[in-house]
Amino acid sequence: MDAGRFVFLDETGTATNMTRRYGRAPRGQRVVDAVPHGHWLTTTFVAGLRENGIVAPLVVDGPMRGEIFRAYVEQMLAPALSKGDVVVLDNLAAHKVAGVEEAIRGVGASLLYLPP
Repeated sequence: MDAGRFVFLDETGTATNMTRRYGRAPRGQRVVDAVPHGHWLTTTFVAGLRENGIVAPLVVDGPMRGEIFRAYVEQMLAPALSKGDVVVLDNLAAHKVAGVEEAIRGVGASLLYLPP
């Protein structure tokens, strides 16, 4: 297998409620810091990783959902793929919605889900 043909696809997210709730200060002093309050937002970053770098990066306001992932694959990832590429995905439910496999196979690439 040619390592240059693999595209490892994954996402990561962060939320504004991931702020530390406790801190340390010298004895007798207060810890002072600012945190967002009551506006818990999630930001998700998804991209493909090839042997020679990142392809099709996207930042999404909100969590990854099936319809967003399908649109990402159709509009960004599939155009970056070539015939013979192998897209490796984990078993996230959003990765298995209708249309994802068809978009990847439509450009001549194949799909490989990691075991659970």
